[in-house]
Amino acid sequence: MEDVYKRLPAEEARDLGLEIQSFKKSQAFVNAFLRRSMPDLRKTTPEECLERKAVVLGRIRKKKQRKRSKSKGLTAKERRDMKLFEIKPEQQKYSMFLPLHDLWKQYIRDLCNGLRPDTHPQMVQSKLLKADLHGALVMVYKSKCPSYVGITGIILQETKHIFKIITEEDKLKVIPKLNCVFRVEIDGFITNIYGSKLQMRASERSAKKFKTKGSLDL
Repeated sequence: MEDVYKRLPAEEARDLGLEIQSFKKSQAFVNAFLRRSMPDLRKTTPEECLERKAVVLGRIRKKKQRKRSKSKGLTAKERRDMKLFEIKPEQQKYSMFLPLHDLWKQYIRDLCNGLRPDTHPQMVQSKLLKADLHGALVMVYKSKCPSYVGITGIILQETKHIFKIITEEDKLKVIPKLNCVFRVEIDGFITNIYGSKLQMRASERSAKKFKTKGSLDL
């Protein structure tokens, strides 16, 4: 305890430019400092606290980690009620989506590492099965519903079970995937894709492994 109140030697104080105070002033200063720094000092004296092995000069408050609440996305019903995916009549113009089709063609060329004459058709078909088809120009080649056969247009929206396509006549058509065969032509490659293989979301289809099985004719 005496070391706490020990005065600084005169030579060291002079070198540091400090004024040496009297013992009583030094003791009063140290006691006041300890009372401010040690919350539990009210119950005891500075001498008793300093006799302990460890001296706590302040309480360390742990910051409470706030749990980040995950942002909940909209439900399918909420999206329908808000009409987020509704294509307005003034937007149903075939010419408006031709640039989207050009982008899709370049996307398929990059996906297939270039569509050369010696590219194997099965490789192109396997890539198309996993590709994003928004912007693709497709034709309903076969269908159990005759009214769908021959409908040609650019795919604007895709869900698990249907395609929404815009035709050259600026008509929006909803085509079910099931019981339909879609024909896709790009750079001279013609591929027929069975809609039953596409009955999933585009994000799920990209990671799916398709088995090479022969498909039954409609």
